Amino acid sequence: GSHDSFSYWVDEKSPVGPDQATAIKRLARISLVRKIMKKWSVTQNLTFKEQLEGGIRYFDLRVSSKPGEMGKETYFIHGLFGIRVWDGLKEMNSFLEQHPKEVIFLDFNHFYAMDDSHHHFLIDRIRSAFESKLCCVECVEYVTLLYMWEKKHQVLIFYHHPLYQEYPFLWPGNKMPAPWANTTNVHKLLQFLETTLGERSRYGTFHVSQAILTPRVKTIARHLVRGLKNTLVHRNLPMILNWVKAQKPGVMGVNIITSDFVELVDFAATVIALNDLLLEED
Repeated sequence: GSHDSFSYWVDEKSPVGPDQATAIKRLARISLVRKIMKKWSVTQNLTFKEQLEGGIRYFDLRVSSKPGEMGKETYFIHGLFGIRVWDGLKEMNSFLEQHPKEVIFLDFNHFYAMDDSHHHFLIDRIRSAFESKLCCVECVEYVTLLYMWEKKHQVLIFYHHPLYQEYPFLWPGNKMPAPWANTTNVHKLLQFLETTLGERSRYGTFHVSQAILTPRVKTIARHLVRGLKNTLVHRNLPMILNWVKAQKPGVMGVNIITSDFVELVDFAATVIALNDLLLEED
C-alpha cells in the first residue's frame, strides 16, 4: 500500500485545504508558503496508474469538497488540493479493466468540509466508476482471491463514515484498522509496529502497518526547503525495508504495509515476496 496515495500532484495555486489549522491558512496566502507546503504534502511520486503497475494494491485516501465551489465535487487532499476523486477512480478502473484478476483496496479514511449530500454524491461516483466490480461486505476470512475471481469482484471500499451502513458495497472503517506511530524517530516507529501488530491481527479485519515517519512542526521549521523526502524518507527507508523483510504474513503477522515514496526502494516487490512464506507453510 501507499500512504496518502493521491499526493503525487497537489495544486499549489489552490487555497489551502480545510484539513489545515487557521494559522496555516492565513500564512498560505503567500505563494512561497504554498510552495514549501507542497514539499511536505507530497508523499508519493507515482500516479495511480504507475503505482498499480508497480504492485501497489491498497490506497490511502483523504477527500474534501472545495470551499466556495458550486456543486458537490470532491477532491483528494493533503494540506493542498489534489485531483478530482472521479478522475482518480476512472484511472484505477481503467487498470482493472485491463487486468481482470487484480484486486484493489480503497480506504476513504478522512473527510473534510463534507455534509451528507457530498457523501451521497461521492458514493454514487464510486458506484458509477466500478459497478459490478465492487465487493459487498462479507466475513473477512471468506474474501480470498478465488472468492473475488468467482464473483468477478475487484474492488473493496472502506468508508470511515456512518453512511457506510446505507450501502452494501461500503465496508466499515473498523474493518481496516491502521494505527499511526506519529513519530520522526525510525526506532520508535519500528517498536510501535511490533507492539501493535498483535492487536491489529487479532480481530476479523484487514489491517495496516503504517511504515511511515511523520514530521513535527519543528522538523518542518528546521528543514523548510528540503521537504519530507529529503529530510525523513531517504535516509530511513533502508531500515524500514529491513523491518518489512523480517515480517511474516498470515495469522498474527502483517497484512497490508504502507510507505511513502514507494518507488525509492523495492518496497512493493519486498512486500509481495512475503506471500511466498505462506506457500512454504502450505
